Amino acid sequence: MTFPKLHLEVSIDHQRMDLFEDDQLLRSWPVSTAARGQGCQTGSLRTPTGRFVISEKIGEGCALHTRFISRLPVGIWDNTEAGDPILSRILWLDGLDADNANTHGRFIYIHGTHQESRLGHPASHGCIRMANADVVELFDRVPVNTPVIIHPPSLMQRKLIFFDCDSTLSTIEGIDELARAQGPETFAEVEALTHAAMNGEVPIHEVFPRRMEIIRPNKALCDQIAQTYVETLTEGVTEVIRRLQADDWTVIILSGGFKPLIEPLASALGIEHVEAVPLVFDNHGEYLDYGRDYPTTRNGGKPQIIKDWRIATHAAHTIMVGDGISDLESRQECDLFIGFGGVVVRKAVQEQADYYISSMSDFPFDALP
Repeated sequence: MTFPKLHLEVSIDHQRMDLFEDDQLLRSWPVSTAARGQGCQTGSLRTPTGRFVISEKIGEGCALHTRFISRLPVGIWDNTEAGDPILSRILWLDGLDADNANTHGRFIYIHGTHQESRLGHPASHGCIRMANADVVELFDRVPVNTPVIIHPPSLMQRKLIFFDCDSTLSTIEGIDELARAQGPETFAEVEALTHAAMNGEVPIHEVFPRRMEIIRPNKALCDQIAQTYVETLTEGVTEVIRRLQADDWTVIILSGGFKPLIEPLASALGIEHVEAVPLVFDNHGEYLDYGRDYPTTRNGGKPQIIKDWRIATHAAHTIMVGDGISDLESRQECDLFIGFGGVVVRKAVQEQADYYISSMSDFPFDALP
């Protein structure tokens, strides 16, 4: 590849951005690209790779730590609001390749961050994060139309471990608890459908719409069950998650349950990534629908999500932990499948798992790659 005279190169492997003139390195900065790895798909929260240009520069003259919403300055960041604020400067990228041509429409920026301590590690939602002083320096050094090359990862460094949620991280089945709140007849009907799906007797894509039409949960009920998840953490799981994270495993919850119900549990365990089914409510908090096209609403969805993560992060190792048939399906995409029977014992999972445990205290750390 022939590089332009003045250009930027971003290394996902090394989490650095380098400024070159011809082949002379002028400056190098730590950055954070996406926690979910590389990818060009809209909505993926992944960093695109390939050739780009800086199409717009926004924020000239603004004070350090100025916060931007919809690319307009709205004041100085005070570190009290949640989210992923865009700070100090924006350099908006435009893709030059067929795969990344949607970059501008995905709002992929180089920008300042409030999480400077995480620079040098993948942590963004798709953009390229920099220290605030660094992004101001970069802004002043490069003009619009400066070429940018984002190199895809080549080193297999990431370690991914996926946990099912219901009857694994928590002792409840969230869908059953939603049904229980609607009365004993509803609960019995939904529980039977859940067990049939988890035992592989009925396809998940058939069970999902049937259960949701029976329950139609509103937001208030979902918030109530979300708290129940937190109160019913599986014994010993907090220690397991902490040890895995200390050993540089990226922990991901992968569930056929509902994301709004699971996110408080994830927060309690310090887990950043939740792959679960979205719910849609109206302005009054009444149920409208669920994410019908979300992969975990059907058989084969969990292995697909694991494959996407594995490719996007160029992962060295991938593990799945769970109690159900939909978890066992993921074995084909993993180095190791750990079956969990501490809440519900499913014979197929017990027989086909690489390791099978009935207590989180027996988690096979010594078997991990």
